[in-house]
Amino acid sequence: MTTARLALVTAICLGIPAQGWATSLPTPAKTDLVTVYKQAAKNNADIAAARADYQARREVVPQARAGLLPNLSAGANYGDTRTELDSPSNTLSRSGLVYQANLSQPLFRADRWFQLQAAEATSEQAALELSATEQSLILQSAETYFAVLRAQDTLASTRAEEAAFKRQLDQANERFDVGLSDKTDVLEAQAGFDTARANRILAERTVDDAFEALVALTNRSYTAVEGIVHTLPVLAPTPNDAKSWVDTAAAQNLNLQASFFAVDAAEENLRQRKAGHAPTLDAVASYQKGDNDSLGFTNSAASPTTYGGDVSQRSIRLQLNIPLYSGGLTSSQVREAYQRLGQTEQLRESLRRPVVQNTRKLFRAVNTDVENVEAPRQSIISNQSALEATEIGYQVGTRNIVDVLDAQRQLYSAVRNYNDARYDYILNNLRLKQAAGTLSPADLEALDSFLKPDYNPDKDFIPEETLEANFTDDNLGASS
Repeated sequence: MTTARLALVTAICLGIPAQGWATSLPTPAKTDLVTVYKQAAKNNADIAAARADYQARREVVPQARAGLLPNLSAGANYGDTRTELDSPSNTLSRSGLVYQANLSQPLFRADRWFQLQAAEATSEQAALELSATEQSLILQSAETYFAVLRAQDTLASTRAEEAAFKRQLDQANERFDVGLSDKTDVLEAQAGFDTARANRILAERTVDDAFEALVALTNRSYTAVEGIVHTLPVLAPTPNDAKSWVDTAAAQNLNLQASFFAVDAAEENLRQRKAGHAPTLDAVASYQKGDNDSLGFTNSAASPTTYGGDVSQRSIRLQLNIPLYSGGLTSSQVREAYQRLGQTEQLRESLRRPVVQNTRKLFRAVNTDVENVEAPRQSIISNQSALEATEIGYQVGTRNIVDVLDAQRQLYSAVRNYNDARYDYILNNLRLKQAAGTLSPADLEALDSFLKPDYNPDKDFIPEETLEANFTDDNLGASS
């Protein structure tokens, strides 16, 4: 193995720039995907707000039901009443403390019945919207988690690329010193190294940003996460039929199902407004009792007639109310309810179309990702061989330094494309299940079984078989 090739293997497998300090620090405790999701479900402010919103919105049902149940009230009043009959000399006076109780039971209230039906539909809508938010949290947890892994793999590849370009720069300087190349090769190598160094610095910041996003999601601080193994099965969706996924999405997509209940609520609200023209019938019972300090006539020519005992009164009655004219209020509310119904129907349709479109798009994306994962994997092997041939050509003078640098860039670009394709495949699978309404925490648990607790980004960002295809165990041992 050439010195250049040996250094390349070392850079890819070990991530040279990171090893100088990483091995001197204790290995941080790592977290897995399911743990991140559980912490997000427990501590995420958005999901807590969504749950509070659901608990508030479901109260519309008991509030609407109360309009159909008995209403009991009690009260008291104290007063002094004086009524002049024909002249100030003839006065009817009454004073005292009176207690009263009233019981009212609606018998026929069509508007309140439809209001209850609308409230129940609204409550179902709120429950589905909460479930959709919780389902979105599953996807958000996965997206945030794999953003960390993607950033770490990118950083590992940029570190290895920087080490390879540094080695190439050193070699160019050595060849220039002994007169085997001109200054142009040194300048080209220096430019390549400077670019790789800048990319590495940017990648480090991206890793920090990705961990900050994880903190914002879970309200917990993490220093390391478990990585996904390269043996994760990359399979086409099951069933591998776009129509089946679209049909499932139409029947189970949570946001779409919530929109159906929104239409139901609007229809019941329209019936409620129309019922504003209908008569109402209530049964009313009342009772009152109180003392009276005086009751009678006061006349200057005669002694007053008084009564100082308690007075009680009971009544049971049916109360019929027939609305005749309310200034056009009821008719206006009916017209408004018609428009609100039309609005919710259009909103449902405007949601259904993107759901169908997004499901088809994600189905195609997953199938494309299956091929995209394998193609870069093979590309890594091809680019390793091409780089070796280019370096040999450079040594014998048939290739120049620019060819070597380009070959190195293509190799590390293939590595990054491979890792991006892996994470795209995983996330697009989860997005497809979310669109179909079937995404659940069990999907994260399935992914968790392919996580590697001792995952080292600087070592594991490249699949082992791509190395084994070109390097022997002895050479790998020598390089480490």
